Amino acid sequence: MRDDYSTFPVGERFQILAPDHPTTPQDRIPLIMERGAFGSGEHETTRSCLEFLEQVALTGATRILDFGSGTGILSIAALKLGAAESWCVDIDEKAIRNSRNNCRINGVAPYVHHFCGPLDRFDESGFDLLLANIYGDLLLAYAEPLVAKLRPRSTLILSGILWEDNYDVRRAYQDLGCQVIRNRFMEDYSSVLMKKG
Repeated sequence: MRDDYSTFPVGERFQILAPDHPTTPQDRIPLIMERGAFGSGEHETTRSCLEFLEQVALTGATRILDFGSGTGILSIAALKLGAAESWCVDIDEKAIRNSRNNCRINGVAPYVHHFCGPLDRFDESGFDLLLANIYGDLLLAYAEPLVAKLRPRSTLILSGILWEDNYDVRRAYQDLGCQVIRNRFMEDYSSVLMKKG
């Protein structure tokens, strides 16, 4: 993320804003992100996740697992699209602090729970949406426990996947009962939108 950004659009509905640039077009949803934070909307994997999110039907009952949540941008976006609550899980304490702050300045803090630690110590389950913008090897390593935390017919948005890892990631989640809805290749990475059976 550039340190000098002020605002830019992502997808059809979102506008990324710096905290000191709060003006957004009336037809866009504002996502206010701290300057200089990776995962604030410019990287192709984050943009792809946000664009996939625009295609997902979210309701006031949708519970989100944001695995490797980083800045919290994906949870913030999903909540602003109508989801009920999110659990942001990350092993980096700095990321959790950054996510807490971004949730606060976006007005969604009451609907976000933060957990700093490994997935095997995270007990919550019964999620309707998985957001995981992490590397392909991690998506492979955690495929089974992540899918186990989802309800039937849940949606998965997986990204951060290098082209050469795309097939292996898709195959692993398909073997766990998930169906590919969309598979997108970008400049260096790929993203997959899936549905659990």
